[in-house]
Amino acid sequence: MRLATPRGWYRKARPSLAARLLLGPLAAIWAGETRRRIAGATPVAPPIPVICVGNLTLGGTGKTPVVREIVQRLRAAGVEAHALSRGYGGRLSGPVRVDPTIHGGFDVGDEPLMIAASLPMWIARDRPAGVVAASQDGAAVVVMDDGHQNPSLRKALSIVVVDAETRSGEWPFGSGAVFPLGPMREPLAEGLARADAVVLLAPADLDALDPELMAALRGPVLLTARLIADAPPPPGSQIGFAGVGKPWKVERALLAAGCDLVGFEAFPDHHPYAEADLQRLAAQAGRAGAGLVTTEKDWVRLPPEWRTRVVAWTVRAAFDDPAALDALLASALKP
Repeated sequence: MRLATPRGWYRKARPSLAARLLLGPLAAIWAGETRRRIAGATPVAPPIPVICVGNLTLGGTGKTPVVREIVQRLRAAGVEAHALSRGYGGRLSGPVRVDPTIHGGFDVGDEPLMIAASLPMWIARDRPAGVVAASQDGAAVVVMDDGHQNPSLRKALSIVVVDAETRSGEWPFGSGAVFPLGPMREPLAEGLARADAVVLLAPADLDALDPELMAALRGPVLLTARLIADAPPPPGSQIGFAGVGKPWKVERALLAAGCDLVGFEAFPDHHPYAEADLQRLAAQAGRAGAGLVTTEKDWVRLPPEWRTRVVAWTVRAAFDDPAALDALLASALKP
């Protein structure tokens, strides 16, 4: 059973005493085990460079659009770049190259399906084996979606994506507490120490980046990017829904883009939509005389017969300084 991300995790306030007493020991165990696993590993030297795009929290940063943009830029520069994911939520262990014509979300996971619609995409529980398979298929570089806390591979470049939105009292790291007391996969300082670069990803309508947040990320190379919609939201009244790390951000983004949202329902991240879920949403839309809109990540998890009834609102990561990104990527490809 997947649980919804607690929005309270992203408040700066220190967790309550009760939460600290109950969950603090578990958070300490989590952080300690992550630290020991990374420190005790001997990373495998891959046959081709590996660029890792990860994050420091449990989701909702926009990591997958950044992966897609990096692969596209490398390929536009003539580099045979492939993407690689663990394939979270899929039944296949891999290595397997994702084919959207034969694979579904239950096979390979939703994020790999998003990328595979336009780019070479692999899934593999065993990341080193996935890199070998991609290399044998002609890849000159692999861009790994997630894996900053996975020490199995030697990385030519480690990038972490951070949510730049700090409105409404939210902070991307919350109080800084590690799971399950907070959203962090590991303490901030430890994660940043292994990062070569940070991508600060902001929504399209955010006027200015928070200087306090930028100061907190000093050390690695800092790049900034915006999450831009590929097209306006669908016209007319809409019922929105999303099962992503921060579904409230989807609702906020749709409203900011001018969508006439008359209802919105949040689901847990990677939620497997049942027929009953979709029938209920469709009934709600019917009563309101509205359409249905969701994210691209949610849309690929829908049964094929529902995809014609729901609009996918797609977004991409647009870097403020593309030349700086290209220079960073080129440095990772040097022998």
